[in-house]
Amino acid sequence: MTYSQFNAFCSALKATTYVMQWGDSHVWKVGGKVFAIGGWGENGPAFTFKVSETGFEILRNMPGLRPAPYLASRGLKWIQHYGKPGLSARDLKDYLRQSHYLVSRGLPKKKRRELDLG
Repeated sequence: MTYSQFNAFCSALKATTYVMQWGDSHVWKVGGKVFAIGGWGENGPAFTFKVSETGFEILRNMPGLRPAPYLASRGLKWIQHYGKPGLSARDLKDYLRQSHYLVSRGLPKKKRRELDLG
């Protein structure tokens, strides 16, 4: 997945906003909270996203994936897709979609209603 494809996918998710920050990273938010980051790659595109505890345990040691630098070291369940083989484009999109959902569920109910997030 390229950064252009990543940005196009994230922009299609409900109630998202985009900002470039943290050293020119593509940062996607829902309700003002980060759910996906495109950037921080050492040798090409890297994509960072929030996962469930189970997802973290499954993905953390897969080739091309790792606990997200900075975020995971603080106990947060975030994974970085940084290399091959990593996830297929389809699976990466599924995890980005799940990250959007997980972050949106953490928003106050009033905010979720304002954003029509159910």
